Amino acid sequence: MKHLITLLTILFIQSSLYAQNITVNGNVSDQSGEPLPGVVIYEKGNQAHGTTTNFDGNFEFEVESTSTLVIRFVGYKTQEISATTSLIKINLEEDATELEAVEIVGSRSQNRTVTETPVAIDVINLEEVTAATGQLDMNQLLQYVAPSFNANRQSGADGADHVDPATLRGLGPDQTLVLINGKRRHQSSLINLYGTRGRGNTGTDLNAIPMSSIERIEILRDGASAQYGSDAIAGVINIVLKKNTDGVNVNVGTGVTSEGDGATGNVDVNYGTKLGDNGGFVNVTGQYQYRGRTNRVPEGQETFRNYIGDALAEGYGAFVNAALPVSENTEVYAFGGYNYRHGESYAWTREADDDRNVPEIYPNGFDPNIISDITDFSISTGVKTKWNDWKIDLNNTFGHNEFKYNVNNTLNASMGINSPTSFYAGKHYLSQNVTGVDVSKFYDGFLNGLNVAFGSEFRIDTYGIGAGEEASYTNYSEDGSIPGGSQGFPGFRPENVVNAHRTNVALYLDLETDITEKWMVAVAGRYENYSDFGSTFNGKIATRYEVSKALAFRGSFSTGFRAPSLAQKYYSSTFTDVEGGVTIDKVIAPNDSELAQALGIPELKQEKALNASFGFTANPLDGLSITVDGYYVKIDDRIVLTGAFTSDDPDIGDELEAMNVGAAQFFTNALNTQTYGVDVVVAYTHNWDLHTITTSLAGNFNHMELGEINTNEKLEGKEDIYFGEREQMFLLASAPKSKFNFSVNHNYKKFSSMIRLNRYSEVELMDWDGNIDHYAPRVTTDVAVTYALSQKLNWTLGGNNIFNVYPSKQDPLSTESGGYYDAVQMGFNGAYFYTKLGIKF
Repeated sequence: MKHLITLLTILFIQSSLYAQNITVNGNVSDQSGEPLPGVVIYEKGNQAHGTTTNFDGNFEFEVESTSTLVIRFVGYKTQEISATTSLIKINLEEDATELEAVEIVGSRSQNRTVTETPVAIDVINLEEVTAATGQLDMNQLLQYVAPSFNANRQSGADGADHVDPATLRGLGPDQTLVLINGKRRHQSSLINLYGTRGRGNTGTDLNAIPMSSIERIEILRDGASAQYGSDAIAGVINIVLKKNTDGVNVNVGTGVTSEGDGATGNVDVNYGTKLGDNGGFVNVTGQYQYRGRTNRVPEGQETFRNYIGDALAEGYGAFVNAALPVSENTEVYAFGGYNYRHGESYAWTREADDDRNVPEIYPNGFDPNIISDITDFSISTGVKTKWNDWKIDLNNTFGHNEFKYNVNNTLNASMGINSPTSFYAGKHYLSQNVTGVDVSKFYDGFLNGLNVAFGSEFRIDTYGIGAGEEASYTNYSEDGSIPGGSQGFPGFRPENVVNAHRTNVALYLDLETDITEKWMVAVAGRYENYSDFGSTFNGKIATRYEVSKALAFRGSFSTGFRAPSLAQKYYSSTFTDVEGGVTIDKVIAPNDSELAQALGIPELKQEKALNASFGFTANPLDGLSITVDGYYVKIDDRIVLTGAFTSDDPDIGDELEAMNVGAAQFFTNALNTQTYGVDVVVAYTHNWDLHTITTSLAGNFNHMELGEINTNEKLEGKEDIYFGEREQMFLLASAPKSKFNFSVNHNYKKFSSMIRLNRYSEVELMDWDGNIDHYAPRVTTDVAVTYALSQKLNWTLGGNNIFNVYPSKQDPLSTESGGYYDAVQMGFNGAYFYTKLGIKF
């Protein structure tokens, strides 16, 4: 750490080196001659050293006399020119042909840039961000660059140890829609049942997409059900894949925590080349990643767990993005990939004298090892064409995600000394196929421009559960008094097996018009019909008014809808849970099961949402930008996982005892929620000789209120079990009430550096004893230094949380994880140091 700080100090005070410096200045405009503010200009081979154009499209900064300048702006062709002292005039052309025009998520108009949209959108350039960060996976990366995004690794949460539950604005993981190149991405088949985040929700496995295959990530921080689909209540994350054709890029990295564990390693290779002579391309990415275990078991204190921390994860994958023009007006395209990930996580310890142990097999007790093998693949193909100025995109996208579970270092206690020590515990899987057509046309003669877009989608969803081997779930004892099934993760049973299907038909209309040069209005409507939940119609209106080039106001109002996922509707299992150190077998029964009906659990229905936002963007000074966006999200009939109804319940107690389980849980529409918040982003760039200093402050304030618990006559008096205070506090802690990132980036010649402060507000959870666990606010510090050895080789040293900050300690016998900390704020691994090498061929 001392060496990193020394490097940063040297970097800020070093004097001129190497080649002679020159001042370059010029102006950037579009093809019609209109100035383009916010265009990025940087030295080729040293992307960290550059500047942006001001309101009038002008720029000025110092570079080395031998430099090549790269001029890049979303929606336009990238240009390269040699550095010169002469005044530079640059006219940017729209990206490739009209078929290739860039569409920003949140607007289907290809004549609008991200700064002109009426809703809040973050555009994250992956090459810039990954150059100065040590995160290997996308969830952890977004956790630090997007303040309204939250993801924490779980421990002892079975499948959730291997797929981080992620939230946007503190809402559910299944309330954010993920797109790739504007096409719907399938979700994970995992439904989160344990841990502190995303209980009862499914989500999308972002880590299945290699980061080196991504050009940028667009985060639409606004309800978008009327535009993109019924599960876009919290917003949309659109992942735009690379289509560069400039050869091979290789990145190699490794790191380790300050405790000497959690070692990481990654190798990724990206290759792009032209396909044909008319603008076609193929871009291929391969990736290997490894992450070792961490262990943060409390020292010198009795605990029911010998291992608490990150699971082991090892995986590889590949992604392809390609397009080929077949005529002047038509091109075919395809993208997709494959990812395999092997994970291992320890369950709670079974002590030597535990009735779930066989001392002859494990005389000192044992730690069950839950193994997950996750397979994820997708393929999207389509054709774009132009007919009478109408742009038409016909597409089919298929995706599949599958979890297979094995458990080793375990046993089935009811089999005694004859028990195996490893079992196949079954699987769950999800498939999705979407066929859609999108049509759009821009009318420049209507007012100041009108974009018309409409289209349709037909979706087929499939969800299934496969049983494990017989010994993984069977109790072989005569009276059931000895626990059966594989310890740590009992296998799925034949009665859990399901292969469910659903279809969905959607129609949408999206209109955007510039009423005047300063005022634009957008309206959208979407009709959807589910084969199992009926129909819904959602609408949205958004507007933006530009007071001047330095100030604009924007706002939106929309409705939303989300049908219960197939997993929420059909998932069932018998599993082992640990409550304050006490091991108990539980069952999760389908919402429409006889057990649910006997208790009075209401039939699942859709979630309904209302979104509103209002904010402004300001550029009061050259290089300074400010955005502030307030939001309100009301969700009725929110789907959650209930608390545990135990065997002493008069309605289902006898049934639970007959099943040899101690409690049951269900998916249900338990309550209404209201979320209020503000997103703030302030960035300032200053050029001084060859120095470029960029400072940014990004923050999110988030407050959720819970309505009354939705019960009926049969559940009256059971509200504290149905969805009690403990479960409510987990929901409220889906995101800190505030999170801030303050960063300073400094670039000078071949050096660039970054220092970032991350501030997390207080978090409160209720432990198993009914006490409130207070996690005090925390600030962590990240640093990184990069040196460009040449235009084709750069080296990075860095550290995250370099001062080894941990959350507030709690009583480990009462927390959800069994350790000092639950999965809150920045996690509990402490400091992490890394190095990376980037190579271009």
